Amino acid sequence: MRIIYGMIIAAVSIALLVGVQKWRGPVLPALTVELKPLELRIVASGEVRYQTLARIGSEITGTVISRHVREGDRVNKGDLLIELNAEESQSRLAQAQTLLQQLQKISRPQAQATLSEAQDNVRQASREAQRRQALANKGTISTEQAEQARRLELNAKTAFTRVQLTANSLAANSTEERLLQQRIDSAEAELAKTRILAPFAGRVQTRSVEPGDLVQPSKVLLEIARSEHQDGENSANDGLEVVVALDEKNFAPLQLQQPVQLIADAWPEQTVPGVVSFIAPAVDSGRGTIDVHIRVLADANQQAHAFLQGMTVSANIIAAEREATLVLPNDYLVSNVSGQAQAQALRWQNGEVNVVTVQLGLRNMTHSEIVSGLNEGDVVVQADKLSDGQRARVRFEQAPHVIR
Repeated sequence: MRIIYGMIIAAVSIALLVGVQKWRGPVLPALTVELKPLELRIVASGEVRYQTLARIGSEITGTVISRHVREGDRVNKGDLLIELNAEESQSRLAQAQTLLQQLQKISRPQAQATLSEAQDNVRQASREAQRRQALANKGTISTEQAEQARRLELNAKTAFTRVQLTANSLAANSTEERLLQQRIDSAEAELAKTRILAPFAGRVQTRSVEPGDLVQPSKVLLEIARSEHQDGENSANDGLEVVVALDEKNFAPLQLQQPVQLIADAWPEQTVPGVVSFIAPAVDSGRGTIDVHIRVLADANQQAHAFLQGMTVSANIIAAEREATLVLPNDYLVSNVSGQAQAQALRWQNGEVNVVTVQLGLRNMTHSEIVSGLNEGDVVVQADKLSDGQRARVRFEQAPHVIR
């Protein structure tokens, strides 16, 4: 009998315990709604480029006799990069200069002397023609002699005209002198092209030329990345940018001047600051992406790990952030109501769970901002299958301080 009574008592106790547990409800994970920081980040992978990368070539065909820079060298505007063989250009320049000197010092003085002589001949022939005409009028000489003197005068004037034209063509600032000066200018310009200079301050990225190479205008000899510091100041991030192909579905919250955290695959432990500087005006329809340019901000502490052209970089774009707002993990939101702007949450109050509709604000992959529907200090439970008004017990979970 004692055994039977004991079994009855045990059964009653178990039944009471199960009933109490059922009345109290299941144990559910819960969070207290608090004000926390919230960030919306867009993560993408990109490639390091320079904002200005000049491909330096030769304007003429020639043979390289000297190369003054190599990869990694810093150059200032006007620095000599490459020298080509200049013998032929120097020869053409010397020839043009010699011709100009010959015109100015020999041909022009000779023409002036010939012009003066021809002018004297005209005056003398005119006097002789007048004298003979006077004698012919008096009958002293024949008319034929007077006509012969007039023909000599005409011939002298014709010769004077020819000499005057020649002298004018050789005069100062004449057409002949200007043509020779243009030949000199052209030869000097061609000679200058044998010295290839840096178009701006920057850093040499690549070279594909050595002394002895025959180069042509279509060949790229050097690539120089433009430096933002024109006074020669050294900076690891001069003119650097990271270009990422962002999926168009993540494009909406993107704006210019948004801060970015850049992490190179080569140095995953180091974060480099950047800022969104340009957003492409069109979407690549083939890939469904849009190019976003991120300017790398100069930082003296990044000298040892400067980004390099072509390096792969991960970009964390901080598209939006809240310093303090009501936040819930997304897995505490039960269902959406009327689109993405609203959802439902299970609020635990006085031992019971009630369904509340909440208005959502900023959202990322893991958390959402609660604009209305809940207050600070409310307790929200996580459950997939609970009815409105059902009793439950809660087990509080620890939420992260900064939510990304």
